[in-house]
Amino acid sequence: MREQLKTLEREALLAVEQAEDLPQLQDLRIQYLGKKGKLTAILRGMAKLAPEERPVIGQLANDIRKQLEQALSTKTTRLAEQAKLAKLQAEFVDITLPGTPFVLGHQHLITRTLEEIQRVFAGMGFSLAEGPEVETDYYNFEALNIPANHPARDMQDSFYFGPELLLRTHTSSVQVRTMEKMRPRPVRIIASGRVYRRDDDATHSPMFHQVEGLAVDEHITLAELKGVLLTFARSIFGEQREIRLRPSFFPFTEPSAEVDISCFLCEGAGCRLCKDTGWIEILGSGMVHPQVLAVSGYDPEQVSGFAFGMGVERIAMLKYGVDDMRHLFTNDIRFLRQF
Repeated sequence: MREQLKTLEREALLAVEQAEDLPQLQDLRIQYLGKKGKLTAILRGMAKLAPEERPVIGQLANDIRKQLEQALSTKTTRLAEQAKLAKLQAEFVDITLPGTPFVLGHQHLITRTLEEIQRVFAGMGFSLAEGPEVETDYYNFEALNIPANHPARDMQDSFYFGPELLLRTHTSSVQVRTMEKMRPRPVRIIASGRVYRRDDDATHSPMFHQVEGLAVDEHITLAELKGVLLTFARSIFGEQREIRLRPSFFPFTEPSAEVDISCFLCEGAGCRLCKDTGWIEILGSGMVHPQVLAVSGYDPEQVSGFAFGMGVERIAMLKYGVDDMRHLFTNDIRFLRQF
């Protein structure tokens, strides 16, 4: 048994010395010193030894165990240090090298255009108002002088959730809500956000963005409306722009007008963009209908107001030369990178 122990000692120490990594070293610990290891297997034969030999063999086995544990500990420390150095070498970063460039994101074209519009009107004293996208029939139609069965409802094929709730078809509903809250103080707001209609082609989308403007006070005139819209047109499309107001019809304004700007592509000479007219339609406007004022609690004999509304996508398409509205919603990175 003494010879077996000596042989196991030499074998184990050699194996520990030749171990190349920590997992292999752990296997050797189990192989030689574990409960079912080789050292334990040899010591099971001590019962056959003479009583006087047992203490000598037991001491020898104990010394061998200590020697192996010391060898394993030393080797573990050495391999752990080597592994650490190897990891540091593999993860080495030369901080003197130039950094890796990365592409910065930027605003979507609709967001950029919307913020441009908001800045222009903020500079003219308009504050920003908001309202719900899921709207009642009253605020979306009735309060805007569009009662049930009114022909104007056919112009806005709507998404209904029931007889009284729908996705708003315009942000004009925010104007009514604002007038109710601000009565009797003067009103000067713009309302912007998403609106929904059953449209889907190159120039229309079932979801798009609108900006509506409203001013209500004593002695508001059509001339003031024209001045505000001229300032807007020149701020967005250039100082050389002119505007014209063409008579039109909207149920919530009277009189009503479509607003055109002088063509910025041909400067009025006539081209494909302006259809050879020299003018481009950009928004609708008018003086707030007396009925709308009355419904909101104002006295049409004491105050007047003007309102206007525009599609943000249309402004973006004109300003940045986009020929298909659907490009604004497909998230094609090749298109977005142009702007």
